[in-house]
Amino acid sequence: MLLDISGPIGPATTLYLERGMAHAAEVSADALILQIDTPGGLVTSLRDINRLILASPIPVIAYVAPGGARAASAGAYIVYASHLAAMAPGTNIGAATPVQMGGAPGRNPQSPEPEPEETADSPAKGKTPASAEESKAVNDAVAYIRSLAEIHGRNADWAESAVREAASLPAREALEQHVIELIANDRNELLAQADGRSVNLLGKPATLSTQDMTVVPFEPDWRIRLLSVLTNPNLAYILLLLGIYGIIFELMSPGAIFPGATGAIALVTALLALNMLPISFAGIALLLLGLGLMVAEAFVASFGMLGIAGLVSFVVGSIFLFDGTIPGFTLSPLVIGLATLVTLALLALMLTSAVRAHRRQAASGDEAFIGSFGTVVRWTRDAGLVQVNGETWQARSNQALSPGATVRIVQRDGLVVTVAPQAAPEVSAPHR
Repeated sequence: MLLDISGPIGPATTLYLERGMAHAAEVSADALILQIDTPGGLVTSLRDINRLILASPIPVIAYVAPGGARAASAGAYIVYASHLAAMAPGTNIGAATPVQMGGAPGRNPQSPEPEPEETADSPAKGKTPASAEESKAVNDAVAYIRSLAEIHGRNADWAESAVREAASLPAREALEQHVIELIANDRNELLAQADGRSVNLLGKPATLSTQDMTVVPFEPDWRIRLLSVLTNPNLAYILLLLGIYGIIFELMSPGAIFPGATGAIALVTALLALNMLPISFAGIALLLLGLGLMVAEAFVASFGMLGIAGLVSFVVGSIFLFDGTIPGFTLSPLVIGLATLVTLALLALMLTSAVRAHRRQAASGDEAFIGSFGTVVRWTRDAGLVQVNGETWQARSNQALSPGATVRIVQRDGLVVTVAPQAAPEVSAPHR
């Protein structure tokens, strides 16, 4: 059975391998090949995968291929956990230093905040842990990879250097330093060389019989593909914004239904994806604060100050929402730029709507009544009756008026209005 691990290692990878190994057990596969080409991934997913490998009753052969592939960071741990390790010419392995996720940049290491989640991706080579948390994460990773090396008799000292110093090796040197057991150009050569080798399977020696085996690929189903798409940080980010925008529009136009329903679905889906991704809580707080300030700009006369502050907070929060050191789990600058432009456009739309509403003539009350036109019904000296909008009012004026004359309401005092003579408003004839 062939399982293909390509791209960043995350929740979708774990689900794919779990189902693939279960299927291999159902069909009584004789061996499993994990073809690896990954820049790294999340520690939580990595440890789940290694638990599956170590508990597998079927021998697992890690194969870093094709040429140009790599087993970096999390991939190196998977190679060390596998029962037999092989690489194709032109591949490399290593750079397994963990980095931290979940805290704000520059956070005080002595802060009593909860310990952030680790990721199995490397920072700059040779970087010395700068805090107690980083030191603890590195020491834990060293102990973990050394324990994997001891299970299968591989070079534990080099594994430690891969964690502490982000060391990497090409295929030939990896073979010479006993990091792997085989170098094979293709799968057929891999199976031929693996035949007859003894491996440690569930704590007992087992001999591989792989000569002339048929390789059957296991393809991910639609659920795994969907999970892989949803856990893409760019899509999760876009869904989050769509959800927030949809709910804002629903609140601005109650009863529209479609924006609110669409926004709710997008928001719940985004939260599902973000729950499986290593996000920075400081980043998401800045993002939400920025959106809140920009919405407040439409209701508070701040002369654009709230909008500018919100835009800055939105951009900074977007940048720090995911850690940029984790391959495959970063936001594209293009996506951030487009989201910022869209947000600016929506802010301008809200401001325009607010200005129009402010300038619009009132539709009721004295503000709507004063300035309207009426017709004199009866008049004697300086007082009489006028009809305005179908209602008859007592009126007074300092000028003599005649029945049928057009007047304009200039003041209201209780049930008595003050009027002035006025030419009838012109009504344009409809176009034909």
